[in-house]
Order: sequence, then C-alpha cells, then structure tokens
Amino acid sequence: MNLYDLFVKPYENYDSLQILLEVSGAIFGILSVYFSIKKNIWVYPTGIISTLIYVYILFNFGLLGDCLINVYYTVMSIYGWVLWAKNSEDHVHVEVTWATKKEWIYATVLFILSLALVTLIYYYKPYIDNHFSMEGTNFGLYHLDWANWMDVFTTSIFLAGMWFMAKQRIDSWIFWIIGDFICIPMMIFKGLGITSVQYLVFTIMAILGYLHWKKSFKEKKVQ
Repeated sequence: MNLYDLFVKPYENYDSLQILLEVSGAIFGILSVYFSIKKNIWVYPTGIISTLIYVYILFNFGLLGDCLINVYYTVMSIYGWVLWAKNSEDHVHVEVTWATKKEWIYATVLFILSLALVTLIYYYKPYIDNHFSMEGTNFGLYHLDWANWMDVFTTSIFLAGMWFMAKQRIDSWIFWIIGDFICIPMMIFKGLGITSVQYLVFTIMAILGYLHWKKSFKEKKVQ
C-alpha cells in the first residue's frame, strides 16, 4: 500500500465539509499542544474547539472511546482553564511540578476505571449502532478490531494525561507521548490520514513539551 492509498484515497468518498472539519480540528489541536508547551492558558480555548470538532468526527467513524475522550477533554478543558487562571500570576502562564505518589495513585485508578468504562461502551456498541433498538442486536465485543482495542487503551492513557495536565504536572507529557504514538497507525487504519499526521506532530511536540517543562522546573528550583 502506497502513500496515496493511505492518505489520499480515503478522502475521495468524503464530502468537503467533513474534510474541512478534520483539517480545522487538526490545526486547532496542534495550536493547543503548542500553547501547552509554552505553559500558556490558550491551550484550553483552542483545545475546546478541536475536541468539539473531533467529537463529531470520531462518533461518525465508530471510534467511541476516542469520541468519549474528546467529550471528557471538553469538560476537563473548562476545569483546567479555571484552575490555570487561578494558579497563574499573570492569568496566562503557570508553573509546573512533578506529580506526587498520591496523584499517581489517583491517575492509576482513573486509568483502570476508564478501561472498564470504555470496554463497557463498546460492549453495547451494536445497540447504539442500531439506533438504541434491541431488535436484532447482539451484545458483546466480537465486533472490535485491533484499532478499537487500541482506542480503549489510548482513551485511558489520555484521560490520565489530561488530569495531570490540569494539575500542571510534568508527568502528563509521558501519557501524551505514548498515546499520540499509538494513535498514528490507528487513525491511518480508520482512514483518517490528516488526523494520523496530526498525531505524528503531536508525538514530536509532546517530546519537546516534556523536555521544556522538565527544564523549566529545574531552572525554577535553582532560583
């Protein structure tokens, strides 16, 4: 399979609005990651626009886990926006620290609960796809492909990462790096080539973000 088949051919059957939405969601998503690297509160308004767009896109593509994570992103972005504004001296930038052991325990519990919740949603996916009708519906996980299972896993990773991000914890970038990297082949498989490129950019930016926040914390500690 060549690059044309991976990144161009799937879009031959998409309408202009769908392509425009995906491009817009990717642009605002990249802007959001850029602002997060800079510890700038604009990470949240740009992120909210991107997540709302992807709620629509991912639901239509059957990636319920990722759709759910974007709903959660929207809620957590509002929470993080308020928290960052409260903890910022100039109402724009924040200071960052490493997570405590107690916070890691909370994140682990959140990860496990997310795995269970998203798996449960996929269990009832045939019922959802059948317009919430029991007629001819068979519950189960038999319909999941490898991308769906990866969706369950990455959703749980991103949930924990988003929580750490709202708390201004450097550890959040570890979750972003792992989750973004996994999403690259998953989105190609689902025919979302533009989004897969976005996740490649996200992975690179997440590594840079981790290094930048880590350096910033060290410099603040020396002062």
